[in-house]
Amino acid sequence: MPPSTALFWPPAMSEENAERGERIAKFLSRAGVASRRDAEVMIEAGRVRMNNAAVSHPAVFVKKGDMVLVDGKPVGEPERTRLFRYHKPEGLVTTHKDPEGRPTVFEKLPPGLPRLISVGRLDLTSEGLLLLTNDGALSRQLELPATGWLRRYRVRVHGGVSQDKIKRLADGLVVERVKYGPIEAAIDSVQRSNTWLSMSLREGKNREIRRVMEALELPVTRLIRVAYGPFQLGTLPRGAAEEVNGKILREQVPGLAK
Repeated sequence: MPPSTALFWPPAMSEENAERGERIAKFLSRAGVASRRDAEVMIEAGRVRMNNAAVSHPAVFVKKGDMVLVDGKPVGEPERTRLFRYHKPEGLVTTHKDPEGRPTVFEKLPPGLPRLISVGRLDLTSEGLLLLTNDGALSRQLELPATGWLRRYRVRVHGGVSQDKIKRLADGLVVERVKYGPIEAAIDSVQRSNTWLSMSLREGKNREIRRVMEALELPVTRLIRVAYGPFQLGTLPRGAAEEVNGKILREQVPGLAK
């Protein structure tokens, strides 16, 4: 991995911090309950208790032996960090609960997996590689643009794609006052009125590819993520999940605890 894409994991807690413990939002994140931000929302909503007392703010520290409950259910000590590749089918939302009642990724996962959260998202009609982890801190770290990891997609659009539009993608676009960074694109094939493209980007704003292509009058009719950084979809069957080997994970995320 090039130096610019290296990730540096937070060092182990010092003896002083070990005595004080760690902030409860971070504890819940590492336990795979939710991201730190979502954990803070859960705390504000009164869903978290520690040692039979309500937790009212995220500055509370959890020490070894403390009993933490979320929605009345105990939260165990964080397990070793695990990462899974999942082949998301279209028609699923990447959230644990959907207010509209649509099926979610987490309802359709194969049985026997630990509680997981996603690294980034794929929208309802998008498909392909979705990384899942039991560690909220890892999820947050891998989502940051600063990692420099490339997200690669196969994209089908309706219409012909000119070299001028390819160049505009490479230069970056402003769509409805939102600035999108450079997107690498190349034409793979043309099938009647449709064009298949290979597209790569590093930032990954919400619905970025769909929005920039719509601005170029090239509506997306299919979007498949084939790689997220060094992790690839490969031949993973649709709806299947496969754990990333721990040794490979540690190689790709320097400093990750063993």
